[in-house]
Amino acid sequence: MAITLNNGFKMPIIGLGVWRMDGKDIKTLLINAIKLGYRHFDCAADYQNEAEVGEALTEAFQAGLVKREDLFITTKLWNSDHGHVAEACKDSLKKLKLDYLDLYLVHFPVATRHTGVGTTDSALGDDGVLDIDTTISLETTWHAMEDLVSKGLARSIGISNYDIYLTRDCLAYAKVKPAVNQIETHPYFQRDSLVKFCQKHGVCITAHTPLGGATANTEWFGSVSCLDDPILKGLAEKYKKSVAQIALRWGIQRNTVVIPKSSKLERLEENIKVFDFELSKEDMDLIKTIDRNCRTNLPGKFWGIDLYA
Repeated sequence: MAITLNNGFKMPIIGLGVWRMDGKDIKTLLINAIKLGYRHFDCAADYQNEAEVGEALTEAFQAGLVKREDLFITTKLWNSDHGHVAEACKDSLKKLKLDYLDLYLVHFPVATRHTGVGTTDSALGDDGVLDIDTTISLETTWHAMEDLVSKGLARSIGISNYDIYLTRDCLAYAKVKPAVNQIETHPYFQRDSLVKFCQKHGVCITAHTPLGGATANTEWFGSVSCLDDPILKGLAEKYKKSVAQIALRWGIQRNTVVIPKSSKLERLEENIKVFDFELSKEDMDLIKTIDRNCRTNLPGKFWGIDLYA
């Protein structure tokens, strides 16, 4: 199952995110994921594992498991490389051992002090606050992203962690419209207005934390996971599915792409088995009632500044 982007390319509606995956485990995980049917992989320079992903993809191609054109590969421009978009994209392509990306995203709507292409440092000032580069506008960054499309380095380009206002601005100055806005959204952080705005204007929403971050974000940020919600647990019993499958199916029925992350084979298998049932309208409406407007991914903890404030 796939969503057709505003440029005609098709994006699988479920993918595998590789954030926080250990490099030593990635090859086995990705090979197993491909065997299970995953065709969409979400990467980023900041995850610092693009080289390991590239090795896994090369092995999959050489073994005849898939062809390059069968896969949809996303990666992202890091904050410190906004002034070096082409170089950063080429660096990611080299690590991934690919000739082109299916999707290249601006990871966060902020340029920070350059620390060297591909280093993905979050440079802090002496005051412990993120060192934001005020000389590079998001418009400048976007026009450099557009050049990647004309050069054949990226088939689609998009944004990530943009709110309604920033998305609106991007649509206004873009010659090549953003195909995707990748955001945090899950049953505890539904963001209906942003989702509706983007979809109305032909920008596909990808949910980068479709399960609310679960244990990972609880450990890092002290956030609450929707997987413990009694209403979702009740629906899991009703449909004879896991709570995670209910949350993912909810995301899919909102017409959003979901990219759950897992390093466990049984979870990889479970997460992709979400096409043999459908939540009723009543149950979709019921899930609407549990929204807490609760963001679980909080990078400001490391940046000394809350960009969402």
